[in-house]
Amino acid sequence: METLQYNTKRKQLIIPEYGRHIHIMIEQTMATEDVLERNKKAKAIIGVMGNLNPHLRDVPDFQHKLWDQFFIMANFDIDVESPFEMPEKEILNAKPAKLPYPQNYPKYRFYGNNIKRMIDVAMNWEENEMKEVLVYTIANHMKKCFLGWNKDTVDDDVIMGHLDELSGGKLKVVASQLPLTDSNDLLKLKSKNGNGPKSNMHKAKKRNIRKRY
Repeated sequence: METLQYNTKRKQLIIPEYGRHIHIMIEQTMATEDVLERNKKAKAIIGVMGNLNPHLRDVPDFQHKLWDQFFIMANFDIDVESPFEMPEKEILNAKPAKLPYPQNYPKYRFYGNNIKRMIDVAMNWEENEMKEVLVYTIANHMKKCFLGWNKDTVDDDVIMGHLDELSGGKLKVVASQLPLTDSNDLLKLKSKNGNGPKSNMHKAKKRNIRKRY
């Protein structure tokens, strides 16, 4: 009687989603010396892999994906006839390029980096009605961000001063668009969207109800 085999003592699966039987079948195919028999087994395995993933039949290049996975599970060490070129192991194992992390340290961190980017873009726009609307939108969003940091009301003059400082004096909200949205309206909007104090209080009550029952 054979002793029990534990997965911790077995060879690690390359693509666990296919299970150990598929991997064993591929290993047996790799050990087959007859070329015709080896190709026949490879196509049979591809058929079984396709049956295990019926949801992939609507995906473009379905067969191509199966053959790529077949070669990956064979560790790129098998000689069979394939309708597609074997993927390169070096390309698949290559590490992605490191993403640059923005190292910005704005003076007013509660506005965030996106506000500064929007200001930089607006400064390069031509003077027209669209730019006036954009500047007003930026100032209004700055006021909303400020209220997220300081729950009290904020004067429009404070926002205008910050906008003037961050833009180097190049952006100003035209007088016809003043005043900005009222602070109370912005606080109500944040509460309605789930970011305000009322919403947080409501969530806390729901959590307490769940704990109690």
